[in-house]
Amino acid sequence: MSGMTIEQRWEAFFRYGPYLLLGVAGLMAFLSADVVGMTGTERRVAVAAAGAACALQLWWDRTRAGLTGNHPAGRAYYALRTLVAFVLCWVNPFFSIYAIMGYFDSGHLLPRRFVRAGLLCTAVIMAGAQCGSGLPPASAANWAAFAALFVLHFSLALVFGNISERESERTEQQKETISELERANTRLEEALAENAALHVQLLVQAREAGVADERRRLAAEIHDTLAQGLTGIIAQLQAAASTADPALAREHLDRAAGLARHSLGEARRSVHDLVPSALVDDDLPGALKTTVTEWARRTGVQAEFTVTGTVEPLHDEVGATLLRIAQEALANAARHADAGRAGVTLSYMGDEITLDVRDDGRGFDPAVPPPRGSTGGFGLVGMRARAERIAGMVEVESEPGLGTAVSARVPLVRRA
Repeated sequence: MSGMTIEQRWEAFFRYGPYLLLGVAGLMAFLSADVVGMTGTERRVAVAAAGAACALQLWWDRTRAGLTGNHPAGRAYYALRTLVAFVLCWVNPFFSIYAIMGYFDSGHLLPRRFVRAGLLCTAVIMAGAQCGSGLPPASAANWAAFAALFVLHFSLALVFGNISERESERTEQQKETISELERANTRLEEALAENAALHVQLLVQAREAGVADERRRLAAEIHDTLAQGLTGIIAQLQAAASTADPALAREHLDRAAGLARHSLGEARRSVHDLVPSALVDDDLPGALKTTVTEWARRTGVQAEFTVTGTVEPLHDEVGATLLRIAQEALANAARHADAGRAGVTLSYMGDEITLDVRDDGRGFDPAVPPPRGSTGGFGLVGMRARAERIAGMVEVESEPGLGTAVSARVPLVRRA
């Protein structure tokens, strides 16, 4: 009981209280039958009325589950129970212990305009049972006692009535507050659903941009997979050819073979527009960390990877876009920057996610177009095109001799 709310305690009382009070009243009536002078007929009436009270309570327990307040069935139950209590108190005043239930649930079972009438009936029964001679009073003294007790009980009835009204008002206020919270939650859920739908619509529209966009995508994928892979293979083969150490040459050849297999797999995935293999069994931070580590081992450039903010599961298109941008930025740093250090930072920033790739290489002037035949310009264009496909953007900051910083910012679209 200690863990129950006030409403749950009242509910338990309304369900089990009548049985408990009727049992106590029946026991007291049985023990006092000779004292109050109950006849054989009165005893049979008491037994029959007590049985009727139990049957009435069983019927009400089964009926009230699906009913709301002030239902006609509740009024009928209250009236019949009051009548049974009157009969019981007529034959033995100790049954007033059972009749007192009428004070507690009148506000729940009766309309507001009938609550005081119900309490008045209960007050009459209680005063008659306690006046000394039962109902009806047998003498003037009993009538005087009845009048005094009636005034007392009627005052109690008014008190109970006021308490019941305040309880009903408080219950209505709680229901209204709960309803308002539910409406607010519904509006919030609708707003969140609308926001998610807008993000999904944005991605769908980006993926259905047309044949021209698909051609650009394939060109960028080929550049990011085959071109980068071939560049790495050539570098490993040149290193193998320039060394006289068979073990070191074998190591370079193994790396070249590994790059060839990886590039072939990535090319196949690109043709079918699948996510990069690095994201199949790992999230974006893990894939980026692996990419940076392998790049540093292959190029000999010291590189660090950092994650800020709370990591969240990303839509496949967002993760693939940022991974490809990081790979292209690192590839450019290896081919053109002659850098000694590089850093990659992935930042989760609420509704956005940013990727920053920095190096301390020779840098360049972004306003000067790249030489004809150079792939650097296509790499920058490809990175910007990838970000724009998902409503993002790429910014490049660089100066000759001061290194290069590539910053990509895209919406943070969570995985469904």
